[in-house]
Amino acid sequence: MTTISNEGIAEFSFKTKYKTNPKNPTIWILSHTIRHWPWITLALIGAISNAALASIVPINIGRAFNEILSPSPSIAIIGRFALIIGLSQILRGFLQFSRNFGFEIIAQNIEKYVRQELFVNLLGKSMTFHNLQSVGDLMARATNDVREVNYMFNPGFNLVIGSLNFLFIPLVVGPSYHISLVAAPAAFFVLYTLALWQYLNTLNPITSGVRKTFGELNSRLSEAIDGVEIVKGSAQEIAEINRFKKNAISYRDASIEQGDVESRFLPLLLLGITMALGLAHALILMQQGLISIGDVIGYFGTLSLLGFPTFVSLFAYSQISLGFASARRIIELINTENKLDQNIDGYSEPIRGEISFNQVTFGYEQDNPILEDINIQIKPGQTVAIVGQTGSGKTSLVKLINRTFDAQHGTVMIDGIDVRDWYLEKLRNQISIIEQDVFLFSRSIAENIAFGKQDATEEEIIEAAKEAQAHDFIMSFEHGYKTIIGERGTTLSGGQRQRLALARAFLTSPKILILDDSTSAIDSETEDRIQQAIFRVAQGRTTLIITHRLSQIRWADLIVVLKQGKVAAVGSHEDLLKQSKSYQKIFNE
Repeated sequence: MTTISNEGIAEFSFKTKYKTNPKNPTIWILSHTIRHWPWITLALIGAISNAALASIVPINIGRAFNEILSPSPSIAIIGRFALIIGLSQILRGFLQFSRNFGFEIIAQNIEKYVRQELFVNLLGKSMTFHNLQSVGDLMARATNDVREVNYMFNPGFNLVIGSLNFLFIPLVVGPSYHISLVAAPAAFFVLYTLALWQYLNTLNPITSGVRKTFGELNSRLSEAIDGVEIVKGSAQEIAEINRFKKNAISYRDASIEQGDVESRFLPLLLLGITMALGLAHALILMQQGLISIGDVIGYFGTLSLLGFPTFVSLFAYSQISLGFASARRIIELINTENKLDQNIDGYSEPIRGEISFNQVTFGYEQDNPILEDINIQIKPGQTVAIVGQTGSGKTSLVKLINRTFDAQHGTVMIDGIDVRDWYLEKLRNQISIIEQDVFLFSRSIAENIAFGKQDATEEEIIEAAKEAQAHDFIMSFEHGYKTIIGERGTTLSGGQRQRLALARAFLTSPKILILDDSTSAIDSETEDRIQQAIFRVAQGRTTLIITHRLSQIRWADLIVVLKQGKVAAVGSHEDLLKQSKSYQKIFNE
């Protein structure tokens, strides 16, 4: 399987088909487009030939009209003109098909590769990036903005390039009747170019606003739906409706502003004036005996070809402007700084389980550290309980181990190797983190358990589920392990979700197992059985447990007490009860 890569991908890399250059929207789009040069060639041949063949119709109609008005008209000559028109338009239809087909292939291919490029890039971003991003806005960029890039090519560039040559036909054909007939199309060409330049300059910031307000609208929608339980539980439906209405009005106003600019498209007026003046000029020349009536008809027919580029410009250039605005929003994501590195050539040996934090400082914001000067030594195979009050940095600490986040100062080492020097995929494949807020996919139960080990057999999945005390409730469902669970596992209870997460971790048999309050939603009886399973699984592997439950803390080999982002105490349960006031306070609350 292949996809696209660029310099923005760091934490996650993928086999690439070609590289793109997201320096700016124009260069990025060109770096995608140039790869499809065979289809571009086909489309351009169709576009260029289309205009030339279109001019054959009015020219030959004019000639036929002259023949009809001659003293002795020839049916054969008139028939020849008709045959030329018929054959040319059949060929033109085929070439139009080639142009449309070529641009459609280009548009669909570029949409596919842009969508893949953005998806791979988003997977490659650090959690710091994702924590700061609105899911709704990301979805708007990954779906609607990518689609706008497609529309930029077809019908956008398709219509613009397909109609562009029509501007030059009157400039070539007019002088063939009389040299002065170049005046009207030449004046139109100059004024059309200036009006179009002014139109695009006015339109570009407006289309950027349209895409921005759409992203904000989608963001509000995503948050309201994702938090619908809180909205309903707090009786805030009206307030959320009003907030959404405000975003909808902003999007509507931006779209109306775009429509207002489009409605004042000056080239439409210029076209009417040009047609009138051009016809008047040709009629004057005919009265003077300088051209024939057939020449007037032929000239006016070619002059009317200016209508195609003028009318399609109203829609096509707006579509191109929207496409560039969307491209700008996409590469803004791609170019967002990402300090995590996949480090494919890094250390990739099996983990023994030794973990050390050496003067580690970390914060989501540079000047606001959550953890400060952390020094902890964990031996292979040890079970370590990490305790502390809410906000003390427990979860942030364990997420430095698999490089969900990177320490700003100091080093986190596994088996004596800085985690930054590990091959990231090999590092994470040997570490499992089970969090309190379990995420499950809208797939079957078996697929969710086997998510970390895609080639797991049915027997392995069932065994892992039994170890996590999940087998019985799974079999109570009509379809058992094939049961499709709702998005984020909403069709399951909190305890059921946590047991599936435990089964997922047990199946991968990690060298380092991290449990972040992972049994908080489980009843006492089930918890006892799961603790026994965890105890068995923990044998021979390093296990870190974030918990306040005394039953889990007591069988830990080592207990680390965190207070306001610093290590307050390290020791056994009995020693800490005697020596650490912070530890005593946790159990006295």
